[in-house]
Amino acid sequence: MKKKKMMFEVINDLILCMVAFLCIYPFLYEVFVAISDGRYLAAGQVAFFPKGVNLEVFKYVLTNPKLDIVLGMRNSLLYTVGGTAAGVVVTYITAYALSRPQVKGRYVIMALFTLTWVFEAGIIPNYIILSKFGFIDNPLVMIIPGAINTQYLIICKTYMEGLPYELEEAATVDGANAFRILWNVYVPISKPIIATIGTFYAVNIWNQYLNPQIYLKSSNLKVIQQILSDVVISTTSSGEMMQTVMKNGISINQYNMKAAAVVIAMAPIVCVYPFVQKYFKQGILIGSVKG
Repeated sequence: MKKKKMMFEVINDLILCMVAFLCIYPFLYEVFVAISDGRYLAAGQVAFFPKGVNLEVFKYVLTNPKLDIVLGMRNSLLYTVGGTAAGVVVTYITAYALSRPQVKGRYVIMALFTLTWVFEAGIIPNYIILSKFGFIDNPLVMIIPGAINTQYLIICKTYMEGLPYELEEAATVDGANAFRILWNVYVPISKPIIATIGTFYAVNIWNQYLNPQIYLKSSNLKVIQQILSDVVISTTSSGEMMQTVMKNGISINQYNMKAAAVVIAMAPIVCVYPFVQKYFKQGILIGSVKG
């Protein structure tokens, strides 16, 4: 029986390793293509592992003004930081208010939030509304309209409802007001859910393509996903920008450049996730189990 159990665990571990490899393989392949010498790519000699390893393509892509990679990264970073901060603050405060039993009408307010989540107006009504508020070609369109996501609000509210109400009662007896209770009592024990919804907001804003395409008209407001689309998909613009060049004896062709652009666009989120992983898992589990 013990041997069968050990065999089952080994098989299970192998399956999980295979699934993990299949998930990470596309990212690894893009990295290997980016750091390979273009001559090996043109000859079809890079099946998986890189050949002629170098980092010249990253230097070239980041310093090429025609590609606008740095501009897109800067804009996306600003929108992501601002949008995530606004989203976490507004969502957390709203969730706190809606989770307090002394707030009258909280179920009606939550129902209204849910209605906006289930029944969306659509692109054209949203465009008309946002244009009336002056959000067209305005960087704030990436921050303010999406400051509350109903799905993340529900997760955060569920987490808040699971916290001991006795903490608030004790703080009230000590003379603390609502703001002090929120900041000094609940925020320190809410790191898991703050990290969770913060990660959700950051990934969502960083990966935005449709909204910037619709609302941001100026080229200097483009996000990295739009730049990535121009580099990887658009044949009209990339054909002119993706000429093979030689840098320090290394051949850089369009396959190198496209792969490097993809890696650069993914790198910030990939680098941030390990720092919030320990909170992320806990926040997701608590929010789902309590709900």
